Amino acid sequence: MPKRFFIAVADCPFPNLDPVHRVLGALDADIQFAESPTPDAIVSLARRADALLVTYAKISAEMIAEMPNIKIISRMGLGVDNIDVAAATRAGIVVTRVAEYCTGEVSDHALALLLALVRKIAIGNKVVQAGRWEMPAVVPIHRIQGMALGLLGFGKIPQLVAPKAQAFGMKVSAYDPCVPEDVFRRLGVEPRGLDELLRSSDYLSVHCPLTPDTRHVLNAEAFARMKTGVFLVNTARGPIIDENALGAALDTGKVAGAALDVLETEPPSASSPLLGRDNVLIQPHTGFYSVESLLELETKAAEEVYRVLTGAPPLNPLNPGVLAATGEAGPAH
Repeated sequence: MPKRFFIAVADCPFPNLDPVHRVLGALDADIQFAESPTPDAIVSLARRADALLVTYAKISAEMIAEMPNIKIISRMGLGVDNIDVAAATRAGIVVTRVAEYCTGEVSDHALALLLALVRKIAIGNKVVQAGRWEMPAVVPIHRIQGMALGLLGFGKIPQLVAPKAQAFGMKVSAYDPCVPEDVFRRLGVEPRGLDELLRSSDYLSVHCPLTPDTRHVLNAEAFARMKTGVFLVNTARGPIIDENALGAALDTGKVAGAALDVLETEPPSASSPLLGRDNVLIQPHTGFYSVESLLELETKAAEEVYRVLTGAPPLNPLNPGVLAATGEAGPAH
């Protein structure tokens, strides 16, 4: 007998999707994976699906136009810059994300990257592993206490970074025009304009979403306004930083070091200006990960699909107007 629902999975970078199967097993659903995370393979599968689960794969307007039965696109993650939400809205498809997960992991990761960068942990390890016990190879190292940490964005994750950094004696300021001033006051964080933040920070940690306004917001002009010797951390989205401009700033010493969990192109090409540098730490987009956060991510993304396909409203819709327009939890096709 055919299953009641058909659910397509665009891509799965995780070891398994057992939590998804546990949640959706009660739906009498057929869950199938695209042969590859390419547009043709995804569309071939999603064309006959009721729901689409997606992690990193790009879901464009052209692809959405060929998914006539999809009622929900559930993003297994926080950001939705890989999904054309406007096109989904026009098609009557609700788009959801997992808004409440991995905040602790990413805030820990950002601070860990900063500490490793400033204390030159990777360089010291490299020297010792090469058979050299040479402190001069890693100097100078400056004291962290009293240094100015600027947070570019002040949502849930950087709001957790702030007290952790303050525990190390850092002075924390942030730029985020969308966050009320009382939130800054409550956490003892100085609100600043973007220009002031760039000019005053010894360390700069990126936490804003990727939007047309934030794409390459850290460009050559922005680096020119920063302190000479600034350290940069990015656990948000790669394209917020112009990597060619960052490479040039590293060459001149304007930027003393960078620790990046995300890149413009993942994985980086062999010609990336950021590879082969002792003062650049690059992680393979692992800031979100812990065993516990992955379980939470998969479970909550699947629960959104379950809600919509059973007629209930999702918890984290990016385009709730779709639901209001149809008067249903999921759109009618």
